[in-house]
Amino acid sequence: MITLKYRAKAPEVYTLCEMLHKLGYAVKISDSFTLEVDAAVKDFQKKNALVSDGIVGMKTWQVLFDKSSKIFSSNNLFLSESDLVNFSKEHHLELAAVKAINEVESSGKGFLINGKPKILFEGHVFWQQLQKRGIKPETILNSTNKNVLYPKWTKAFYQGGVKEYDRLNQAIAIKSDPKIKEAALASASWGSFQIMGYHAVSLGYPTVQNFVDKMYLHEREHLKAFGKFLETNNIMTDLRNRNWAKVAQKYNGASYKLNKYDLKLQKAYEKYS
Repeated sequence: MITLKYRAKAPEVYTLCEMLHKLGYAVKISDSFTLEVDAAVKDFQKKNALVSDGIVGMKTWQVLFDKSSKIFSSNNLFLSESDLVNFSKEHHLELAAVKAINEVESSGKGFLINGKPKILFEGHVFWQQLQKRGIKPETILNSTNKNVLYPKWTKAFYQGGVKEYDRLNQAIAIKSDPKIKEAALASASWGSFQIMGYHAVSLGYPTVQNFVDKMYLHEREHLKAFGKFLETNNIMTDLRNRNWAKVAQKYNGASYKLNKYDLKLQKAYEKYS
């Protein structure tokens, strides 16, 4: 693991936050090393006879992993080299191209340390999905659920990590109605490639619930769903031709240039090839 400290932004910070949260620290789970995370790290170091400097280096990682060894339950759920090889053969792609898009477009890992697939619940999508099912969001909106149901996008209510399941379950519990549950499941992005649940049927899954059930099984299922998404949205041909700008535009939208997704894909491809 890399050395982390205040103001770092990396996928490893997300894992650090997961571990701290599981160990009892009330930190927001994200990829940003905030002052809140810094304080938690220093407290952890102090309580475990380490130098309390807020720097997560080899020694701190070692103690974190030792303390967390009994809470990890997802090691057997991760992609392997053979999974990527099989995917490249199935879709007639270069292995280097598959590894590049897996590196850049995946969310680092598809499972939380409790063994559940990684999700992010979107309250504005929940609003839209309810409308599609003939339910008026205004009729069930109140002060207790405004953090999971709102008409316009905002990241103000994001909690990250396992806390996103609290938001998902809160949305499902608004009313005992199968339509509300389905709308809630459709309003979260799932797994390594953060595919929205509302894509399920268009990707060939019989129901949203079936798609979600698959996401619980293995990162291999996340990769399969990603392949279906690439095919359905005509991205696979661009990937075969290594047209990184087109791949990035179709997958990330018109603002892909702001985050240089096309350049990241090309650089990753060159590394693997």
